[in-house]
Amino acid sequence: MWLKPEEVLLKNALKLWVTEKSNDYFVLQRRRGYGEDGGGLTGLLVGTLDTVFDSTAKVAPFRILHQTPDSQVYWNVACGASLEEISLHWDWLQQNIIRTLSVFDSGEDITSFVQGKIRGLIAEERSSACDEEDPERFREAVLRFERLFGLPQREKLVTYYSCSYWRGRVPNQGWIYLSTNFLCFYSYMLGNEVKLVFPWDEVSRLERTSSVLLAESIRVRVRGEDHFFSMLMRLQQTYLIMQQLADYAIVRFFDKETFHAEHPLANPLHITQRALEIHARNQSFRAFFRLAQEENLCEVYESFLWVPFSHVNTLGKICVSENYLCYASQDGSQCHLIIPIWEIFSVELPDRNSRALTVCMRGKRALRFSEVRDFERLAATIRRKCGAVGSPQHSFSNPDEEGVMVGQSQAVSTEALMNVFHPHDAENLDPKMLKERMKEQSWQIHFAEYGRGTGMFCTKKTRDLIVRGVPETLRGELWMLFSGAVHDMTSNPGYYGRLLEECMGSSSLACDEIERDLHRSLPEHPAFQSDTGISALRRVLTAYAHRNPKIGYCQAMNILTSVLLLYAKEEEAFWLLVAVCERMLPDYFNRRIIGALVDQAVFEELIREHLTQLTEHMTDLSFFSSVSLSWFLTLFISVLPIESAVNVVDCFFYDGIKAILQLGLAVLDYNMDNLLCCHDDAEAVTVLNRFFDNVTNKDSPLPATVQQASATANDKSIQRVDISDLIKEAYEKYGDIRTEEVENMRKRNKLYVIQTLEDTTKQNVLRVVAQDVKFSAAQLDELYVLFKRQHFVSCYWSVSSPALHNHDPSLPYLDQYQLDQSQFSSLFNLLQQWTTHTHLRTLARSAFNLLDENGDGLVNFKEFVSGLDILYNRSFTEKLKFFFKLHLQSDSADDGVIRRCPEKGRAKVDLQEYLKQWQEDLQRREENIKDLPRINQAQFIGLTKTLYGLFHGNEEEESLYRAVARVTSLLLRMEEVGRKLQEGSPQKTPQTTPTNSQSTAQQPDVSPTPPISPETPAECEDTPEPPDSPVSQRETAPSNSDITPNSASRPSTPTSSPTGTNSPALDTPTDTPSSPSAVRDGDWSFSFEQVLASLLNEPCVVRFFERAVDTDALIARARKNQLKDKH
Repeated sequence: MWLKPEEVLLKNALKLWVTEKSNDYFVLQRRRGYGEDGGGLTGLLVGTLDTVFDSTAKVAPFRILHQTPDSQVYWNVACGASLEEISLHWDWLQQNIIRTLSVFDSGEDITSFVQGKIRGLIAEERSSACDEEDPERFREAVLRFERLFGLPQREKLVTYYSCSYWRGRVPNQGWIYLSTNFLCFYSYMLGNEVKLVFPWDEVSRLERTSSVLLAESIRVRVRGEDHFFSMLMRLQQTYLIMQQLADYAIVRFFDKETFHAEHPLANPLHITQRALEIHARNQSFRAFFRLAQEENLCEVYESFLWVPFSHVNTLGKICVSENYLCYASQDGSQCHLIIPIWEIFSVELPDRNSRALTVCMRGKRALRFSEVRDFERLAATIRRKCGAVGSPQHSFSNPDEEGVMVGQSQAVSTEALMNVFHPHDAENLDPKMLKERMKEQSWQIHFAEYGRGTGMFCTKKTRDLIVRGVPETLRGELWMLFSGAVHDMTSNPGYYGRLLEECMGSSSLACDEIERDLHRSLPEHPAFQSDTGISALRRVLTAYAHRNPKIGYCQAMNILTSVLLLYAKEEEAFWLLVAVCERMLPDYFNRRIIGALVDQAVFEELIREHLTQLTEHMTDLSFFSSVSLSWFLTLFISVLPIESAVNVVDCFFYDGIKAILQLGLAVLDYNMDNLLCCHDDAEAVTVLNRFFDNVTNKDSPLPATVQQASATANDKSIQRVDISDLIKEAYEKYGDIRTEEVENMRKRNKLYVIQTLEDTTKQNVLRVVAQDVKFSAAQLDELYVLFKRQHFVSCYWSVSSPALHNHDPSLPYLDQYQLDQSQFSSLFNLLQQWTTHTHLRTLARSAFNLLDENGDGLVNFKEFVSGLDILYNRSFTEKLKFFFKLHLQSDSADDGVIRRCPEKGRAKVDLQEYLKQWQEDLQRREENIKDLPRINQAQFIGLTKTLYGLFHGNEEEESLYRAVARVTSLLLRMEEVGRKLQEGSPQKTPQTTPTNSQSTAQQPDVSPTPPISPETPAECEDTPEPPDSPVSQRETAPSNSDITPNSASRPSTPTSSPTGTNSPALDTPTDTPSSPSAVRDGDWSFSFEQVLASLLNEPCVVRFFERAVDTDALIARARKNQLKDKH
């Protein structure tokens, strides 16, 4: 690697460097402690120095210095990890620089010329490191990273830091390297080397911790083991990058999310620290302002905003995205607002001295920003975006129009169902209605002061009004505003109607599930006892399933959507559902409900922090995870009466999941005394259910026919809890929980939840597989890790690898992880015990086809391990049968196409089909060797080739070759004897066995061909046709019980048997009978019994296959080399 020229004092350098080559202008040096004198005290000291100090001197063990005559100053211009690498640079200098230097008169001119050339070379290579703060230093770190860990060069190093790794109470000072797919650490202290490589997809815990010994450190848990890293500086920065990389791995490999081409994380081969920071910043921006995924933070300006209702200038930040101008006060809670760009019609600069600008909006509204550092640039940006962004022409329905809008093919409701079934009665003077009107007046005053709709100031007063309860008539409007759904609907006019035209009338699994749940959605409400409500619910759920097939339809979506339809128009309900499923509750509505499990883990964490008394009483908080699942999935709608639940939904749309967590804590706190008296989970469930039954909404204006109050509502002896009081208490006690804190807890616990689900999958798979194999529990665990990692290894360095689809968590445990042929071959070759086999590729392909019993082009862990178990742990007979079956397969099966079985698609699981498959598996266990087909001519040749490949390099190689030659000769003699006997038996002449008929139809009429030696040309490897080369032994046909009637014989002369690369030619064994006089042209075949019986008479062959296999060593070797394998 070329380096930016830096001065080096040769006098000091000679203490640590040895000169290997030199000329008048350059010196090639080797670091002491490397190469021939690498051992001893010098190597220990130099290695320790190289690890502890981050200097140019320790970049690599080789370097090139530029020298000028009669000068003690040298310039470091190149370094290398190996002699071969540095020699390439040396040769380039010799060919391109040396001859030119002789024309210069002074040493200064020579040095200037060399430096210019080197800088030019570096400029050409700088594209990969152009985003780093110090490209030279980063390029040096990349070189160290590649040399130390041996990962493929495609692995992108993101950043690196100096840190200490704690092993017990002993710190190991070294360097942590954070790359796209791995966390790596290296330390070398006085001969003690520590090298760690952890894939991000195996990290289950990542958090900042502190203890008596460590003031602050980062804890990383991988496969159940904790690792602690402490930093002297930049601990928070390091932690954030580690968190971002771990989250990126989850998104890529488990969520299978893809990014558009312009996304900073689109290509894993070019991930940089800057790209991660941009992505994190965009995520925070979208989450805070509830904007769509397409919005990215373009520019940020610090400024003061004149707040008219407070008559003060508030310090905050202006955030500009593609379509929105947003503002948030410094603490984020005083006020914030969102202005669509299309609502702005002019930008003025009234006072340049105060660096102010005024943004004028439609509706005679204006915002005045002051003390904007680059106000002219901001004004230009807004003007440019106003010209580029047109105003969406969305057709909003008028209140006076009919309740149904008839489109091209579908009737869409334009009225909230609550207005249809329970219209607002303005003449009603009921006390509850009077209080409802007072709420409406409060909101009207708020609108007059803070604005209404998009561009409204959201302040503490807004939250106070939300906590008190939203009026029935304003609920749909405010839900749309606070969730951000109003922006989605405005910017996508006509989208919902087009979706309905595309999807209605279609049939799918989601549609079937929707139809099943339609009448289970608020069945007691009149709106969903009629076709009007049911049809609207069907349309919204079907449209969303069509929009987002990744989610489709999941239970609980129907309950949530039915409540949305009560207060919002049909199209608005659709966009509210989009906001909930895709932004506010990510990963909630899928088959594994990962998002809900993550928030349950966050809830447990908050219980430990805020309800210590309950934590001490109930050491296992998993009970609260199970009982609170419905709270999170349905936003308390399933446990509270509808008139109370809508108040919870009000708070949710304003504060997000934070409101649900706060309410959950308040519920437990309210029932603390009763829960502490419970002796088991059943009692605790009863306590909570009784509490929810007694939650009321005394201010609800809904008629009694709609309210879901319990039958004991009029019982004065039972204590009632008003939902408004409960929500108010939740905000007063737990309102200090910050949204940013909740999001960080979500990220931290998502790793834990994902790995917990993965561990559950592993345990279930191992429990099933362990019954059928002879591997120990520890070996099975290691093999599963290798199997699973092989799937990820094939996806690490690909933008959108098709292998990602081989992992489907919706399938049964055994089929969640599967390998295709390429993945299987790589792992099979890593674990095979015959390191010198010359036909590994063909052997792996044949093994894959054999183990892929259902022919779907994928092999699961059970199938994979069953094959390894035969090769590692079974008897000679089982191993021989495995190789025999390998060569019975037709080459046409290897077409490279993945053929997925119907039952393995992403569809409903057919239990009867799996029971049938399980029964077939049981029947296969009873397979008898007599049931195996006969092996024909070309297949037997392949079998002998495989055996020769297995024997190659063995200490008994010559004896094994002779044994196979004897067996082959014996089988051929048996064939000839059988044929002669059959020729003399007229009664058998007309008969033809089915096996021979099939074989004759498939094979050409060629003369028998002998087994092929390892020196057989490679082109014979993949074809069943026998080669035309001279033979080494003549094969004969089966015994008289298996002869074919049309067989003939011709003379055959034995020759020397096959040899290995270093083995002498093998003559015909003296103890073998003379060859038959003739073997006729035609096909021949052997049964497995014949092959087995013949090989059992060869002790060296039996001994070869019966020898013990060091399974642990093979697994360790595969684990070491798996990441080095080329994919």
